[in-house]
Amino acid sequence: MRCFVAGVCLALVSLPAFAADDVAARRDALHQQADTLAANEAGHSASERLTAFIDLFFEYTLLEHPEFATMLGMPGDHGRWTDNSLAADARRDAETERALEILRTIPRAELDGADRLNYDLIEEQLVDGVKGARFQGELLAINQMGGVQQNVAQMLTMMPAQSTGQYENVASRLCAADRLIENDLVKLAKGIEAGVTPPKVTLRDVPQQILNQLAEDPMESPLLQAFASMPESVPAADQERLRTQAAACYRDKLAPGFRKLHTYMTETYIPAARESIGVVALPEGESWYAYNVRQMTTTELTPQEIHEIGLAEVKRIRGEMDRVIKESGFEGDFEAFTDFLRTDPQFYFEDAESLLAAYRDISKRADAQLVKLFRHLPRTPYGVEPVPSYAEKSQTTAYYQPGSLDAGRPGTFFANTYDLASRPKWEMEALTLHEAVPGHHLQIAIGQELEDQPWFRRFGGYTAFIEGWGLYSESLGEDMGFYQDPYSKFGQLTYEIWRAIRLVVDTGMHALGWSRQQAIDYFKVNTGKAEHDIVVEVDRYIVWPGQALAYKIGELKIKELRAWAETELGEQFDVRAFHDKVLGNGALPLNVLEKNIHEWAAEVKEGKPEVASPGARG
Repeated sequence: MRCFVAGVCLALVSLPAFAADDVAARRDALHQQADTLAANEAGHSASERLTAFIDLFFEYTLLEHPEFATMLGMPGDHGRWTDNSLAADARRDAETERALEILRTIPRAELDGADRLNYDLIEEQLVDGVKGARFQGELLAINQMGGVQQNVAQMLTMMPAQSTGQYENVASRLCAADRLIENDLVKLAKGIEAGVTPPKVTLRDVPQQILNQLAEDPMESPLLQAFASMPESVPAADQERLRTQAAACYRDKLAPGFRKLHTYMTETYIPAARESIGVVALPEGESWYAYNVRQMTTTELTPQEIHEIGLAEVKRIRGEMDRVIKESGFEGDFEAFTDFLRTDPQFYFEDAESLLAAYRDISKRADAQLVKLFRHLPRTPYGVEPVPSYAEKSQTTAYYQPGSLDAGRPGTFFANTYDLASRPKWEMEALTLHEAVPGHHLQIAIGQELEDQPWFRRFGGYTAFIEGWGLYSESLGEDMGFYQDPYSKFGQLTYEIWRAIRLVVDTGMHALGWSRQQAIDYFKVNTGKAEHDIVVEVDRYIVWPGQALAYKIGELKIKELRAWAETELGEQFDVRAFHDKVLGNGALPLNVLEKNIHEWAAEVKEGKPEVASPGARG
């Protein structure tokens, strides 16, 4: 959601009771309240004004992005989509600039330390939003990793569906989704005119992803999954009415819309897409990549500096992998060992259910070990599910979808069951620790439950922190009793070197002139991952320039801070207290995290009592 991450306008008092579809009037009311906040004729203090600004931020975000309210399980317009038109994008860009102006009317010098940090974080988001608007990212509306051909079904599946009213919301969004397609078609056409498209090679699976939304029987489409089996809590008459409505919307609007998109993709867009792979080939591409690098890593590191860090890390980890091979007793070199891991049947499941059952077993074993490393654990549960079939071919090995206590939705670790021959057993422990616990689920759920923090600290985030923590979590496996055989240990190192390789190939393709094949070959030489996995990964880096840099850069900073704290505190160091401090303030830029850890260490040395992480539960 572009405007949410970039920063937006915000609210002073609660919204008046406008009709649900009177979005423009509600937006005008927010603008008026923002102007009142800026004028400050009532003479409110700087702290009061910042609190009001943060409230405005939330009101505006929920208004502009109603899917966000659905994800959080909060009141909102659950039957409406974000306006994804070019006109709405331009309006939000202007509102971001105005929000920055209003924020800067609040005298920062009059704020205390906590408020000053919140001010700085919001200001940084708004500044990034203003700077990022110039790069025309909105024209890249669809790629193999996401777009209307995946996002509609994903959101409809996520929505609560236990009552007639909730089903009315699902039907409302379903019947309005054709407008999302039409707006994206406009953006794709403008992208061709502006020379802003994804590389042609990365779009090869998108037409099939679109077709995967279609079915001769509407109830067999992923789009109507909620209507295929409805709970008894919805009266029979309502069930019949809602199913009829959903099927009619599918036949009359959605199916024609997706067929139109498929035709445009195959006959016009993909043939016109660019042959180059680096973002530097796009208008202002070099500046665009530098912007992405800074935003994703929250550092001032240059692409060349990151490339060098990656090369050094690949060399170091490769040495550890060679040591594991030697200790395993395997007779052969690195290439022979990785070929053995890729091809021997003992390392693969024959059916998807067995793969999922193994992931669930690992998760259960990990749950029991958390108290050794954390004092505070989240209340939100999580589960393991397969990646939806309509997206699995081009989707990565796994990903995490946050849950919501308010929505009654658990966090979900999605594991890819496509092409079981590319899903080895030896990678499963590291992957589970990253995506579930102590990785993404633990960190994100704890963040959501920090009830004393403002909303954007609980529900927002910084990729370097979030993914850095996920990768750092993989390294905790030995403390949790995992990686007991050389194959799973090699798997953990494979995943670590994979993230180091990202530093090399992402900067290589987007800043240093590497070809796609060069990136694939570098990947092959240094890991045991299957070729399908490697190709999917490289294509992901191509369409998400800079995102892949966050993992290793964030992990290195967390490891650096832990090593520093262990040396600084000696016998006073408590790993559980360290982890709670890292997670206890929500996701942060890496420089702010470093400041927090240094302040915490000073307090420990002075003997100050520790304060429990707000909102977290033991």
